[in-house]
Amino acid sequence: MSGGFLAVDSGGSGLRVVVGTAGNGAGGDGGGPDGLGRRASREPVRTGARGIDPGHLMAQLVPMARALTAETGVTGLGTVVVGAAGLATLGDALRAELPGALARELGARTVALVADAVTAYVGAIGPRAGAVVAAGTGLIATGTDLTRWRRADGWGHLLGDCGGGAWIGRAGLEAALRAHDGREGGSALLLARAEERFGPVAGLPGQLYPRTDRPAVLASFAPDVAACAADDPVAADVLRAAARHLADSAAAVCPPGGEPRVAVTGGLLKMGDALVVPLEEELAKRLPHARRTAAEGDPLHGSARIAAALATGSLTLPSDGGMLWVTTMPDGR
Repeated sequence: MSGGFLAVDSGGSGLRVVVGTAGNGAGGDGGGPDGLGRRASREPVRTGARGIDPGHLMAQLVPMARALTAETGVTGLGTVVVGAAGLATLGDALRAELPGALARELGARTVALVADAVTAYVGAIGPRAGAVVAAGTGLIATGTDLTRWRRADGWGHLLGDCGGGAWIGRAGLEAALRAHDGREGGSALLLARAEERFGPVAGLPGQLYPRTDRPAVLASFAPDVAACAADDPVAADVLRAAARHLADSAAAVCPPGGEPRVAVTGGLLKMGDALVVPLEEELAKRLPHARRTAAEGDPLHGSARIAAALATGSLTLPSDGGMLWVTTMPDGR
């Protein structure tokens, strides 16, 4: 079987890879991302002074790709799409080296490097105009009118990611510390939850500030905030504020005309009605012209959709050096 594609999702938990062909249901028709075969590694691609390390990515990717082609019978991986976290700011070495390396090792002719926000977008709503908010530990919103990409937030837990899991956890811990101090706006219920999880709150700065995984530690308290929301107005207010932030980011990137689609993806939705109900209210208020839809798939699904569209010459999404960068290798490379 020839005319295949390779789609990749590279993130903080490692690599996920799928091999398929444009006609096997992994493209833009709403089919799943499974293609004809898939592999995964749990080793995240390294970053260094040059950004994302193309050599480390290739060292993991090539063996998986060769195993998949042998397993599935797909030959001629002419199209390769790599969705990568941090592409916009850390992708210079990938853009410089990966197309040539993929051509030499796998015979790739067309290579797309895609920001993970874009693969999440395409996985969620396909190649359509709209907005997608990816809300987990952090938060980023991506939108397009199919002529250009827009993004909002994604600035990290110190400068932004407003409404994400780390933001909710930090706001909940602030309310706990207010209660500890006797200041207004505190929550005795959140204080008790914080001490159950972290011990005496006087020790929180020492636990948090030196940590390199501070966003994850803060986000670990977000489910406690959600659990308290039914009985605690302070916790409920934190989640309502988070919902407003999510809607703000969606509104910042959503096309103003037509009937764009809007979806929210990510683990934050697992917090339940305490967040989801005010979020739906805020989205309806801020984006009355948009069609709210459930996410169809994940970033690997999006990478596979882009690969299938490139393989058939039907990609309608806008190119952008930091968001979706496509290059074609010349004959006789």
